[in-house]
Amino acid sequence: MRSRYAIPALVAATALMLSGCVDNSTPASTSGSSGSTADITAQKNDAVVALLPEKIKTAGVINVGMANNYPPNEFKDDNGKPTGWSVDLGNALGQVMGVKVNFDIGTFDNILPAVKAGKDDMGMSSFTDTVVREKQADFVNYYSAGIQWASPKGKTVDPNNACGLKVAVQATTYEDTDEVPAKSKACTDAGKAAIQVFKFDAQDQATNALVVGQVDAMSADSPVTLYAISKTNGKLQTAGDAFELAPYGMPVAKNSAFTPALQKALQTLIDDGTYTKILTKWGVEAGAVKTAAINVAAKG
Repeated sequence: MRSRYAIPALVAATALMLSGCVDNSTPASTSGSSGSTADITAQKNDAVVALLPEKIKTAGVINVGMANNYPPNEFKDDNGKPTGWSVDLGNALGQVMGVKVNFDIGTFDNILPAVKAGKDDMGMSSFTDTVVREKQADFVNYYSAGIQWASPKGKTVDPNNACGLKVAVQATTYEDTDEVPAKSKACTDAGKAAIQVFKFDAQDQATNALVVGQVDAMSADSPVTLYAISKTNGKLQTAGDAFELAPYGMPVAKNSAFTPALQKALQTLIDDGTYTKILTKWGVEAGAVKTAAINVAAKG
């Protein structure tokens, strides 16, 4: 799950030049994505517009904090513009609200502070909704993601028995800070070899490390891993099933008047099928939700 923490991105674990690079500039099963919902149009909903705070109505725009380095959720297209299914969903939400969407691209660790300070109206960067984070912001939940490992095609890797293996992760993700370290500790506690964690600044680098054989496996959020596998021309496969399912949430300021409007806008997209169209376009429909809930972590 995309439970990144507010720590600086770590440098790649190695300076090796990787070849056989993964191309994440287009969706796995479609093409032509340019950071907009050009082929998926949502209708303005007057009931949602009525819920918008006057400040947003007057401005006619919502500012959305995003870190665009996590394909296929949010990343840069060939022209350097934000794209991905989170971008498509964000644009569709703007259409329902009748406002423009400005993606405020920056580092992940600056998004929550920007939302709390009012610089951004919301964030949309694959945040895992956690009880700890709910102390800083409210979360409108829009997806359910798990952790999914991948291995080279034909090589069996068990995520629960990976002692001594080399595993690639994107730095500062939950997989880097919690999941793989916990598995490694279980190995050493049992007198076995630790997992060697290879940390990379971008997911593409972690994927490439696996493609060229620098590591034995990689761990990432389920939609990210499945997308990466689809872009490697059969070189990679899933290693085990997805596990530790948790909700993604769009952070908004605590007790914000904007939250009800955002929740209703998302539910509108779910009910009219636009939400499903967007997820299907990117091949991530397995994590779809039926209800636009708020602060699921605290309720769970």
